[in-house]
Amino acid sequence: MFVAYAVVGTLLALALAASAFLTFTRNDKITANMTRVGVPDSWLPRLAALKAAGAIGLLIGMAIPLIGAAAAVGIVLYFIGAVIAHIRAKDKEMAPAIFLALIAVAALILRVLSA
Repeated sequence: MFVAYAVVGTLLALALAASAFLTFTRNDKITANMTRVGVPDSWLPRLAALKAAGAIGLLIGMAIPLIGAAAAVGIVLYFIGAVIAHIRAKDKEMAPAIFLALIAVAALILRVLSA
């Protein structure tokens, strides 16, 4: 199970790192998407920091299972919040948030099972 967690966790960490970078640099597509669902511009640095922290936590979780599990829980909650924001804004483009939430759930399950 650990190898599966390592693969899923690393891929999710890479996706989160890329998303955090794009959010920090205010990529037009990212900012437009967040604006469309009602995220204030002032929240972008904090949300990017949460994504970066989640990525780092998943990678640290390779060595320290509790941190990996905590990071995965945080990421699941982050993307559940993202899905809720899309639903409240009646925005149909929520597939990436749902996909990343499911990958985070998989990472959490694999981390718990491999501990």
